[in-house]
Amino acid sequence: MKDLSGKVAVVTGGAGGIGKSLVAALLAEGARVVVGDVEKTVLDETVASFSAQGSDVVGIVTDVSDSASVTALADQVFETHGACHLLFNNAGVAAPSANIWETTVNDWRWVHGVNVMGVIHGIQAFVPRMIASGEEGHVINTSSGDGGISPLPFQSVYASSKAAVSTITECLDAQLQTEKTNLRASIFYPSGGLLDTGIWTTARNRPDTLAREVEPATAAPTIDQFKIAAKEAGMELQFQDLDDLARHCLEGVRQQQFVVMFGHQETEATLKDRAARIGRGELPFDLASLPVM
Repeated sequence: MKDLSGKVAVVTGGAGGIGKSLVAALLAEGARVVVGDVEKTVLDETVASFSAQGSDVVGIVTDVSDSASVTALADQVFETHGACHLLFNNAGVAAPSANIWETTVNDWRWVHGVNVMGVIHGIQAFVPRMIASGEEGHVINTSSGDGGISPLPFQSVYASSKAAVSTITECLDAQLQTEKTNLRASIFYPSGGLLDTGIWTTARNRPDTLAREVEPATAAPTIDQFKIAAKEAGMELQFQDLDDLARHCLEGVRQQQFVVMFGHQETEATLKDRAARIGRGELPFDLASLPVM
């Protein structure tokens, strides 16, 4: 899909962070964008700011963990626009770092409900209609190198959810091609440096029904606290510009790249080392290189 002008794009988790930058990049290409997000106030503000610039954008409150909510999103998209050409399953959340036996059941229910089932709900609500249209289309699922490539052991809840997203997307693209559809799928790995997004304060959207059963031993730091701690430790942090990242993502779609990320060639050494350890029947982690919690 080389020309995005006039195409209908749906971005979940699109009211802030990477999602908002994806929306901006799509609008700059002349796409018509539907933003789905669970935070109504932020969603309204984001849509209003883009609309004030004359952009073709609407917002629909959507909880991706709820299949009915995502189906309602798809219903409105197809009723209004008659098509969806680009589906960005981007919404995501995270849980506090902890040993697995110190996580809670609700950590898993919440994170996997959004990160994994949110992608499944998006695929099931949109892809059959996208296939039926016969038009060219693309599904982009946001994963993470933390899980999709090399998981961080103390981020077991989040990393496992993102590993699942990578596997789901790999299966999806293979199925779309073998079924001779006009759709393709890609894994989007946000990359290039640290990301200053709402994932640092993701607990703000955690529903009371899935509240953590016990308080974590250590509170998760905010991005500002992380910056201060790094500066005090003499560390120089490299942050990735989110708008550049979004534009890179769209270029990956144009080129029909399955893996969309900065520096994907550099992952080969990491994956080869993990494969070699697995081939020897070993734990894939290099324990000596892991930080101590």
